[in-house]
Amino acid sequence: MITLDLAPPGEISLVCDTASAAVRLLSGRHTRAPLQALDDSEVPRTEDDAYRIQDAVAAALIVDQGNIMGWKVGAPSPTGLPFAAPLHEATLFNGDTTLAPGLCRHRGVEAEIVYRLGRDLPWRDQPWSLGEVMDAIDSVHTAIEIIDTRFVRPGSQPRLVHLADQASHGALVIGQGAKAWQRLSPFCETVRLAFSDGRVIEHIGGNSAGDPRRLLVWLANHAMDRGIPLMAGCMITTGSMTDTIFVPPGMTATARIAHLPPVTVELP
Repeated sequence: MITLDLAPPGEISLVCDTASAAVRLLSGRHTRAPLQALDDSEVPRTEDDAYRIQDAVAAALIVDQGNIMGWKVGAPSPTGLPFAAPLHEATLFNGDTTLAPGLCRHRGVEAEIVYRLGRDLPWRDQPWSLGEVMDAIDSVHTAIEIIDTRFVRPGSQPRLVHLADQASHGALVIGQGAKAWQRLSPFCETVRLAFSDGRVIEHIGGNSAGDPRRLLVWLANHAMDRGIPLMAGCMITTGSMTDTIFVPPGMTATARIAHLPPVTVELP
């Protein structure tokens, strides 16, 4: 929590009460009552505010959701500032999966590429380089991320509020890994996302961030600076290669990217 003098009456405070915001988000998770909005004093003003809220929520969620075993990272453009959020083991699923009823209130489906680390990238004085991060990758996977929110509607809040809310993470379903990940060129591979109602999305590339290698290096140093360094076995999902497709209960989705094994999720 940042503590400074309160703004004079009639003026908007530029101070974010990160502790109160974290409590509000945790309450929304535990009661499953959707939040309309944060109080003005709880709204993050900067990325640092949003990440402080994330850190407080992530630490509290370890009790119910287990350890941090993954991250999501993305960027709005190939040169845009990346963003990230830690993911707990209870929301990571290996192989074709039927999600438990009630796990997510919203069902936003995205096809993504996940990288699994084969060794630790621990804290150290100097930043991690591209070559070092690439050498740490063990396998690459097709995945489906389910976008959710603790608020009444996806996209209803300012960008930094959704970033504070675990970057709108709901669940991550991860397909079988491929060790020959060096052959993959994510920005020019074919991605196919098919739904049980007959809808199919298929195109080449599609990730707004461009080359995910930039995201992986940024994340290695970002996570280290936050005191949550990337460890062996960590699953890193690198942003949507499709639009976010919101679907009703009962839908099944299958994602296939390049030569990687496909993965399927059923959404109750």
